Amino acid sequence: MAFELPDLPYAHDALAGKGMSAETLEYHHDLHHKAYVDNGNKLIAGTEWEGKSLEDIVKGTYQGGAVAQNGIFNNASQHWNHMQFWEMMGPGDAGMPGELEKALTEAFGSVDKFKEEFSAAGAGQFGSGWCWLVQNADGSLAVTKTENGVNPLCFNQTALLGCDVWEHSYYIDFRNKRPAYLTNFLDNLVNWENVAGRMK
Repeated sequence: MAFELPDLPYAHDALAGKGMSAETLEYHHDLHHKAYVDNGNKLIAGTEWEGKSLEDIVKGTYQGGAVAQNGIFNNASQHWNHMQFWEMMGPGDAGMPGELEKALTEAFGSVDKFKEEFSAAGAGQFGSGWCWLVQNADGSLAVTKTENGVNPLCFNQTALLGCDVWEHSYYIDFRNKRPAYLTNFLDNLVNWENVAGRMK
């Protein structure tokens, strides 16, 4: 099936008061994400991956241990990553559901400790990539980081929360201050109900 650029689940300016400007979302969603969709469609056309699900393409084209991934993987994985990213944020002010707070406290000692680990993973990712809160197959929670477009699907993990730390995600609003972007993401932008809903 062809990749399609999803609409944002909120207006471009819906997160502006929370630290992510309309300009950032216009560039990030309308240009960067669209490029992954367009390039991915060109690359899978006429290949064995045409007609396969996005998840199957990501898992099937990932090359563990490779220094650089192939073009189909890069575009498919970044398409998948961004579809999750938009949903993981929101303009609402709903608090963290109790079951998620309990799970984070059990796994990391406290919600604050989780945020510290998550922020450290994002700030410590050299170059482009993502930081994640994942649920492993055994149900345990962990914070991870991945280079470029690599994501938890590659390791049979469930992505509960992911933050894009490519510069195009934050440079308009935070310039080169990636740690400040990560703090703002966790404190103001995350849709914790969406995160809780991903737990198995």
